[in-house]
Amino acid sequence: MRIAVEGCCHDELEIIYDVLEHIQHVEDTKIDLLLMCGDFEATRNPDDLMCMAVPAKYRDMKYFYKYYKGEKKAPILTIVIGGNHEASNYMQELPYGGWLAPNIYYLGYAGIVNVGGLRIGGISGIYKGCDYHKGHFEKPPYTDSAMRSCYHTRSLEVFRLKQVYKDVDIMLSHDWPLHAVQAGNKEQLCRYKPHFRDEIMQNTLGSPAAQEVLTHIKPKYWFSAHLHCKYSAVIKHRGKGEDKITKFLALDKCLPKRSFLQVLDLPSSMEPPYKITKFLALDKCLPKRSFLQVLDLPSSMEPPYKIQLDAEWLVILKNTNHLLNITDSARYMPGVGCKERYDFKVKDAEITKLLEDFGGDLTLPENFQITAQPYDGTSDKRKGRQPMCRVNPQTTLLCQMLGITDPFAVFCGQSNEENPEEINIDSETSDGTQDTSEPEDAGTTTAESDVETVSQESLSVDDSMHDTTSSEQFPTFMHSQSIDENFLHDEASSSNCVEQSTPSRDSCAMDTTKSDQSPIKLSPMMLPSPKVGFDSSCNELSDVPNIQIRKRCSDDGPSKPSSMDVGLDNAGKISNDPVKKFKRRNLAVYSILTNEKTEDSESEPT
Repeated sequence: MRIAVEGCCHDELEIIYDVLEHIQHVEDTKIDLLLMCGDFEATRNPDDLMCMAVPAKYRDMKYFYKYYKGEKKAPILTIVIGGNHEASNYMQELPYGGWLAPNIYYLGYAGIVNVGGLRIGGISGIYKGCDYHKGHFEKPPYTDSAMRSCYHTRSLEVFRLKQVYKDVDIMLSHDWPLHAVQAGNKEQLCRYKPHFRDEIMQNTLGSPAAQEVLTHIKPKYWFSAHLHCKYSAVIKHRGKGEDKITKFLALDKCLPKRSFLQVLDLPSSMEPPYKITKFLALDKCLPKRSFLQVLDLPSSMEPPYKIQLDAEWLVILKNTNHLLNITDSARYMPGVGCKERYDFKVKDAEITKLLEDFGGDLTLPENFQITAQPYDGTSDKRKGRQPMCRVNPQTTLLCQMLGITDPFAVFCGQSNEENPEEINIDSETSDGTQDTSEPEDAGTTTAESDVETVSQESLSVDDSMHDTTSSEQFPTFMHSQSIDENFLHDEASSSNCVEQSTPSRDSCAMDTTKSDQSPIKLSPMMLPSPKVGFDSSCNELSDVPNIQIRKRCSDDGPSKPSSMDVGLDNAGKISNDPVKKFKRRNLAVYSILTNEKTEDSESEPT
């Protein structure tokens, strides 16, 4: 199963799909799944732009609205998470996940799904300690503060993910796990991003929330974005009776001279002597940026692949629904010493019962519905206004199947749940089940004017970069024409990686104080020699090229075209003519950069 991973999207959907189409055409292969690590910007119309926490100059209707209204359809099954630049009003309609557009699925605040036999999870947003223990109280129209706090990760999602005990193959997050940077080439990152140096030295660069999930789940792969650079690492977890390794890779966004895309082949087996997680962070989608990575993973199913809901995750959602907080007051998750139930490990009987409720089939229905008037492509994008709350029918269906709460339905007065201002956090019985007795004076506080109804008829991986004595062994983040090495060989990972102890899963709250542990020690690591070309049958991750974008500079004249440069012809189709350019505002040409370094390529103007 071939999977592409992309960093920050920033609504550059057409560019990303064009690159993937070119890869498939040149390599005569098929990419089965695309994963996006946040900042997706699912803006359907100018109203959605007003709900996106960005400066006004960045509020632009690009491509997503075309996919939303059906003018175009995503050519590859796509799974996304949220970042810190999103149309939050639309994302909040789908707190437990749902279709943003046909063939584009959002994992929600946090979620796990199955595709082709692989378990893929994600957690949306970024970490801010001041909002971590609050509920999801935000609703449109937003205040300036709420427009930002609504994309901050909450402790409830972390607590739910820490109830997952079955193996997870891939995890997505927008910001990096806290200690991931310590497992890679920190000095190179400091040279590329010097303003990160203080945080790196103080070990505060990253998300404590994502770190908790990483140390509990220990997935085979972890992909992130957010910091607009490409970075990889291998993280070793020390557990009871077994060792696990996480390989981390971060990619840049899609911008000139940035590492936003990487193509790689993964080993066909990830079995003993240990399980590994590979971490990769990616950049945003711009020329010369590493924003995309393509992987081969073994699958137990045959294509075409469908998204299936995950039984363990659905049971966790159901059993922890009473912990949902939709107020701005803090609530701490239960742990050892609490009177509440704190261990929600799923039992086989619960999974069997859930499968019976779903008729034995967890395949996600393609039930996307338009819930807002899409942009027509001609009206003034600056005249948007923040919309009111809307209830999404996809969320309604899932909540009815599981018996869980839709926060927007409560805000809109379309739910018989408790008043969000009067939620009793102690409303559990001694056995840990929710007390369903009706509180006095229960009702809704939201006026009917807050509910906006829309008539349906009216709507149209890079190898881990470890410290060594020679910096020349590592590819540069910027202005590099060489292939960034993909993930390390498994046989090298067991002895050349960062060890970290697994904290107790019973901890009740996030500990954000400075760690008393001794500094992490890094072992020197030699990267394998890179190879040129792409062979679908290869087992080494280093055999595949890094995909970047080359920007032509008018000051120095056109850059010398390489044989791998590609563009779009007048009909919008991929062309092998190196002179033709992609249809893009900055007139960029995408190129697949090989590892062959020549004097000409080194002297090319960028």
